[in-house]
Amino acid sequence: MEAKAIVRYVRIAPRKAQQVVDLVRGKKVDEALAILKYTPKAAAPIVEKLVKSAVANAENNNGMDIDRLYISEIYANQGPTMKRFRPRAMGRATTIRKRTSHIEVVLKEK
Repeated sequence: MEAKAIVRYVRIAPRKAQQVVDLVRGKKVDEALAILKYTPKAAAPIVEKLVKSAVANAENNNGMDIDRLYISEIYANQGPTMKRFRPRAMGRATTIRKRTSHIEVVLKEK
C-alpha cells in the first residue's frame, strides 16, 4: 500500500528543490520532518508541508500506520518556466527565466 501527495507549479527552481528532496529520500517520516524543520533552504517548508499532506493521505484515505511510514519515492521535476525581460544597456533586453517545480512524494509502510 502506498500514499501519495503532489504539489505542482511551485515557484522554486527544480535544481534547488532537488537539494532538499535528496536529504529525505528513504528516511522514516518522523526523521524526514525533523530534518526538514531545521534545513535552511527555501524549498524545505514546501517539502515539509507536502510530506505532512502525504502522511494525512496515508492515515485518512488508506488507513496506514503512521509509525511505520517511510519515504519510498520523492522527486522534484521541472514545471513550466515563466519568461520575463530585464532591460539592459543600449536598448537591449535579456530574458529572466522564473522556473517552477512539480514535487511528488510516495510513502510506503515498512
